[in-house]
Amino acid sequence: MRILTCVLVLALLVPAAVAAAADSPADLDARRKALKDLLHEQWEYQMRTSPIYASILGDKRYNDKLDDFSQAAIDDNLEQTRRFLVRFEAIDTTGFPEQEALNKEIMVRDLKMNLEGARFKPWEMPVNQFSGIHIDAPQLVSLLSFESVKDYEDYITRLKLLPRLFDQTTDQMRKGMAAGLMPPKILLEKVVTQANGIATTPAEQSPYAHPFDKFPDAISEADRKRLREAGLAAIKDSVLPAYVKFTAFVRDEYAPKGRTEPGAWSLPDGDAWYAFRVKESTTTNLTPEEIHQLGLEQVKEIETRMLAVVNQLGYKDLKSFSASLPDNPKVHVHSRKEILDLYQKYTDQMYLKLPELFGRLPKAKVQIMPIEEFREKEASTEYVEGTPDGSRSGHIMVNTGNFEKGTTLDCETTAYHEGVPGHHMQISIAQELPELPPFRQHEGYTAYTEGWALYSERLGKEVGFFQDPYSYYGHLQDDMLRGIRLVVDTGFHYKHWTRQQVVDFFHEHSAIDEAEVQSETDRYMAWPAQALGYKIGQLEILKLRQYSKDQLGSKFDLRAFHDEVLSGGALPLDVLSARVHEWVAQQKTQASLSSPGSESRANQN
Repeated sequence: MRILTCVLVLALLVPAAVAAAADSPADLDARRKALKDLLHEQWEYQMRTSPIYASILGDKRYNDKLDDFSQAAIDDNLEQTRRFLVRFEAIDTTGFPEQEALNKEIMVRDLKMNLEGARFKPWEMPVNQFSGIHIDAPQLVSLLSFESVKDYEDYITRLKLLPRLFDQTTDQMRKGMAAGLMPPKILLEKVVTQANGIATTPAEQSPYAHPFDKFPDAISEADRKRLREAGLAAIKDSVLPAYVKFTAFVRDEYAPKGRTEPGAWSLPDGDAWYAFRVKESTTTNLTPEEIHQLGLEQVKEIETRMLAVVNQLGYKDLKSFSASLPDNPKVHVHSRKEILDLYQKYTDQMYLKLPELFGRLPKAKVQIMPIEEFREKEASTEYVEGTPDGSRSGHIMVNTGNFEKGTTLDCETTAYHEGVPGHHMQISIAQELPELPPFRQHEGYTAYTEGWALYSERLGKEVGFFQDPYSYYGHLQDDMLRGIRLVVDTGFHYKHWTRQQVVDFFHEHSAIDEAEVQSETDRYMAWPAQALGYKIGQLEILKLRQYSKDQLGSKFDLRAFHDEVLSGGALPLDVLSARVHEWVAQQKTQASLSSPGSESRANQN
């Protein structure tokens, strides 16, 4: 009996002893170090296997390499992802500081999403009019820094390697053809035009040749001549033949087999893929039907506000206002430069107001640049992030291509969205947070990043901008665009809408010109669910702001709220919500402790 009692006592004591050891400072430090080391290992793996991304971030260690898009490399990457997931899940974060515990939670979430998405083989449908090797590779010119002879030599090596990446992409596209994983035919015809445009441009005028137009002062004349000759030879002998071959493949083999239906539902396992894309883009569990209905509600609400503005301008309805725009000199410019100047003006005035809205300001300044002409027909104005080391600043790439027919209605609101206080503010601050590991400094959840940028447009109104009613109408029109997206994206991919139904819905509820209607419609066909993140994210941030204001009352500080929202980098919306709720609770506790009588109450307790 005494032996049995001893066994029972030992059985009870051992777990307690293990728990005590696990709670010891030495064990906690060991587990924190294990996570930190594993995060570093995973990031180094990503840089090594994604050399183009590494270069974009300013890491030049792999500047003479291109990504490997072979099936063997893809399969190996999935296997490494599985192994990293097992190792991350094995780390116990009990007792970790909040941000460190979140590092594991977000990494595990990302790895699981990557593995879940692999089921749909996205690599077998790698090209459309907005992305793909043919259009992404030449954009590298504006993303790389050319400061030394080695930078140029590495770039030339990459130019010579480009045919291999085109061949690997073509191999994946052939697999997609065999499996029925095809983009819409109408979009692939645009790819042919894009690729052929570069294929038929002389080497000296190619977008790939721009780095050789001007050299840093530190590079000698002899090196300049040598590098320019080698670079143009690589474009002529390697790059252009690869484009000619790729253009012929897409034109003669691939595009003719493009799918005729615009919706993802027409793909193999299309409904499940779209459901996954919705979850990935919104970081919520909202169903396509719920999002569709939310979109209809948003369209109705925003339309009311738009009507009030056009009435103020003397028009009885949106259609008559829209009809007046082509001949209204107040909303037109006469040159590309005028558009760039408008973006600079709005950006400069917002910089002066940032201290009213934020306690933490980014060190890096945003630049205004035009989108390259080789891709401006299909591209939208966009933000391109800078490098963490500051060697390349973030910049707004402005589409100036339609200046003769387009309007300036949305220039102000887009400047705030893409620059400050939108993408540049959020992304630059994330890069400058020393407590975050690199993967979180560069995290890119669509609902958060685009939701923040859309929310930021409203801040312009709050600080007294949008004085021009046409500009304010443009702001509302862009908000309406994001509401429409909820309707038409789910319309395409969930409700089996035709392309014409989407175009008609646009014309019924917006005044954007025909070129933009067509471009937006093509965008939702090419990127199912991507456009849902904007409005879903904006509404969540507005909801969290109102919650904070209701809970804190007179103690609510908008600057502190914004700093809290931006203090963890891009986050899934549920994680952001939990953080804000915790922050509010902390603010209430601090307010209670600092209120009159709190010290005497504490003494009584």
